[in-house]
Amino acid sequence: MFKKNKIFIISIVLLFLLAGCSSNESENSDTKDDKLQVVTTYSILYDIVKNVGGDQIDLHSLAPIGSNPHEYETLPLDVQKATDADIVFYNGLNLEAGNSWFEKLMITAGKSEDSAPVYKMSEGVEPMYLTTEGKEGEEDPHAWLDVQNGIKYAENARDAFIEIDPDHKEEYEKNAQAYISELEALHQKAIDQYSKIPKEKRIFVTSEGAFKYFSKAYDFQAEYIWEINQENQGTPSQITRVLDLINEQQIQGLFLETSIDPRSMEMVSRETGMDIKGKVFTDSIGKPGEDGDTYIKMMQWNIDTIYKGLTE
Repeated sequence: MFKKNKIFIISIVLLFLLAGCSSNESENSDTKDDKLQVVTTYSILYDIVKNVGGDQIDLHSLAPIGSNPHEYETLPLDVQKATDADIVFYNGLNLEAGNSWFEKLMITAGKSEDSAPVYKMSEGVEPMYLTTEGKEGEEDPHAWLDVQNGIKYAENARDAFIEIDPDHKEEYEKNAQAYISELEALHQKAIDQYSKIPKEKRIFVTSEGAFKYFSKAYDFQAEYIWEINQENQGTPSQITRVLDLINEQQIQGLFLETSIDPRSMEMVSRETGMDIKGKVFTDSIGKPGEDGDTYIKMMQWNIDTIYKGLTE
């Protein structure tokens, strides 16, 4: 804990050094100054917000692609970007609560929901809850894995931009409508595709229990080794529990997340003799130019990978 606090204090000090070094550069960047300065907490929000904001925004994601937004350690650049931001978007639903990193950053940057433009992207989403002992009643943050909730995120981004920048209302509305139409088509495709899988075969296992919203939307039973990413994950008791579950229900669908250490799922695969059917995206989009490098592409990838893995 001391180490993490020390890192955060160092980040604050370095912020002022960066601010001094970059002041002349900022003054000479007229094009950038004309745009809204926008910060999101992780890459999935970044992509949704980019599609809605379009050419009117300059965008920065705090947790980079492939990283864990549950527990993130901010960098000096993050502090500077958050301080200068016209709008900050975060997921909510307990995602950014690990180590209180987001709360600390907002305090340092002088931002709060009461006094500055900080918006919760999951506003209006019906939350689902954790069931692990000691965490009962905590919100599960992975709402974006239901494409219907991705639509809500886009609507919330649109409304926030219109509130802050009403002069460009028509552009934000046009961008959002085009993007939401793509999401609606993707959601319907998932429903049509999964209707071909018998109900008793719609069951799969991932490392983290991130697929609650997905399984509710598309009528699956989603199991896991641990329920949510934290320091204590992939323990012997968690492995034993999921091995028993797989053997009892003869589960065939094991999937590994792109942003998760593979060792626990590889152990489950060895112990059960079940193959890992593929990789799925949960807490991050893919790197630029690779599979799943947008929110729509990552959800399309997940939909197709899970379908293929359960039907082959």
